[in-house]
Amino acid sequence: MMSKLDFEKPIVELEVKINELRQGGSKRVTSAAEIGRLQTKLEQLKQDIYTHLTAWQRVQIARHPRRPYTLDYIKLMTDEFLELHGDRLFADDFAVVGGFAKMDGRKVMIIGHQKGRDTKENVQHNFGCAHPEGYRKAMRLMRLAEKFHTPVICLIDTPGAYPGIGAEERGQAQAIAENLRDMASLKTPIIAAIIGEGGSGGALGIGVADYVMILEHAYYSVISPEGCASILWRSSLKAPEAAKALKMYGEDLIKFAIVDEIVREPLGGAHRNPEETAANLKSALLKQLKNFSSLSEADLLQARYKKYRNIGKFVEK
Repeated sequence: MMSKLDFEKPIVELEVKINELRQGGSKRVTSAAEIGRLQTKLEQLKQDIYTHLTAWQRVQIARHPRRPYTLDYIKLMTDEFLELHGDRLFADDFAVVGGFAKMDGRKVMIIGHQKGRDTKENVQHNFGCAHPEGYRKAMRLMRLAEKFHTPVICLIDTPGAYPGIGAEERGQAQAIAENLRDMASLKTPIIAAIIGEGGSGGALGIGVADYVMILEHAYYSVISPEGCASILWRSSLKAPEAAKALKMYGEDLIKFAIVDEIVREPLGGAHRNPEETAANLKSALLKQLKNFSSLSEADLLQARYKKYRNIGKFVEK
């Protein structure tokens, strides 16, 4: 059974009841009309719940354990994928995956954060929290893409960069800073998509792109709601209030010119229909790949420069 969030319990209970009736689990004869009535009630319930979500409920959807991750999207969106490993300096970080792929026959370099489905996988992928070698691997692959005139797609899904002592000793801040610098001048199109959590510098480390899109229930923020609550209210219990105050969803991010497009998810979130979500994301990515393919290197870099200069408002006196 699909993992359920607290506010999804009424939906799951109705789904279970409908499945039992369809399988003849009921002791009484059930008509098709009754199943139809329950199905109508279910669709109305979904509409009522999922169109009135709070900011904190959307955080929960972005973190749903069944939500598609980078490798899921690669499997659903690409025809071929050749994974490349290692940063050629220290190690291979499994929190970041990447390699060449073909999307409708078009060669691309896909790089993204990867989480795990169970404890073993989460330990292997470090819960999607990259070490310095993960960011250096990402930049190595971007340079490889640049060499072969291949566009780069970055799929962002991380609570943040790993803050451990070893990561700091190996230059976590420097690795992220170098990625920001080098992505700004990369001579090939970069398209980024926030597919789940977009946490702080961990997300920005592969997020400097010519075009940034975000899935409907994904978030992009300078800090996690829990981290914000701990700083402002001295209590992580205030995370729901922080989630609302951070303005970290697509509707606000478009107003701030931080993201360029919201990619819609199926009713209930990407975890309820990964195939449809992947199709929507693939369509949006292919459209932008086509748009940027006609730009010269000089025009590409100039447009990227203008994009980031236009973020934020300031006044000089």
